[in-house]
Amino acid sequence: MRVLGLSSGTSYDGIDAALVEFEPDGAVLRARLLRTGTFPYSDRTRDAIRAALPPNQVDLGAVCRLDTWIGQEFAEAAASYQDAEPELVCSHGQTLFHWVEGGAALGTLQLGQPAWIAERTGLPVVADVRARDVAAGGQGAPLAAILDTLLLADRPAAGALNIGGIANLSVPSRQLAYDTGPGNALIDAAMLRLTGRAYDEDGELARSGRILPGLLGDLLQDPYYARQPPKSTGKELFHAGYLPTADAGPADLLATLTELTAVTIATEVAEHGLASLVVSGGGVRNAYLMERLTELVGPTVVTTSDALGVPVDAKEALLFALIGWLTAHGLAATLPACTGARTASVLGSVTGPLPPRTATTPVRLVVEP
Repeated sequence: MRVLGLSSGTSYDGIDAALVEFEPDGAVLRARLLRTGTFPYSDRTRDAIRAALPPNQVDLGAVCRLDTWIGQEFAEAAASYQDAEPELVCSHGQTLFHWVEGGAALGTLQLGQPAWIAERTGLPVVADVRARDVAAGGQGAPLAAILDTLLLADRPAAGALNIGGIANLSVPSRQLAYDTGPGNALIDAAMLRLTGRAYDEDGELARSGRILPGLLGDLLQDPYYARQPPKSTGKELFHAGYLPTADAGPADLLATLTELTAVTIATEVAEHGLASLVVSGGGVRNAYLMERLTELVGPTVVTTSDALGVPVDAKEALLFALIGWLTAHGLAATLPACTGARTASVLGSVTGPLPPRTATTPVRLVVEP
């Protein structure tokens, strides 16, 4: 079955796509990546997303426009894959708000009306994939646990880390998956405020600065880090308004924020005694961040998901293709021990007819060339 996974993460830079052909082989699910790609948001949509994210306030008109514009851009991305004959689309959409109070996820909002995708392509669309887990008492995040557990089934001492706007860690051997804290979120917010640029390319500005121990210590006092998993967070906490007002130069502030991301991840890696760490996401492109992370987690061996056949920029899209395949076969895509839900759930709402299919729950995923 060919499934097109579409995703846009908390960095909201564009839509990642992965067309995946899945073939069950007993307890193994074989996946072949047929095509991947990235479709940048239009300036109009990107600016509207930025204006709608916390701590900004928006009205329902802005929400309606965003739901439509994001849905239309996801639809155009999906349409570009029709020549490869996908049978199903699974769209994550764009997270605009993840409602967490007292450590409990009470709701989650992803925009990008799937009807636009179904109308443009004529294909069934699985969307709104986080809400069912939240309704079952879970965090609704990180959903990557199902993919990481299947990918690392033969690597019991390995963990998987994705560094997007938020960083999340999966530890399959301990049935844990949770957000460690900010990935690129605070770094990007500081860059935009201080330089007008969207991100610190290769971490060069941070590399030129010095880490401020006092400021870093203050940032590490945030109560989120002391919470025990399952837990999740987002730009509702780590947004531009969170940035410190301390008198620090741009390079020093960027160096300190980069160290915050590296330290908070490394603390969790040490907690679980991981022998290896497989990293994906946009943070892999930040050379300075990766250097600091590699040094802080030593002797844990750091590799990227490319080594498993999963391009670092396409892992999230592959995840949603997998969720789409599981949903199409009536199989749960959540691990309650990881999200904190009462039960495992078949995820998403479906727009359009979904043909009946049967399959058994896989225990391992192999990505083939």
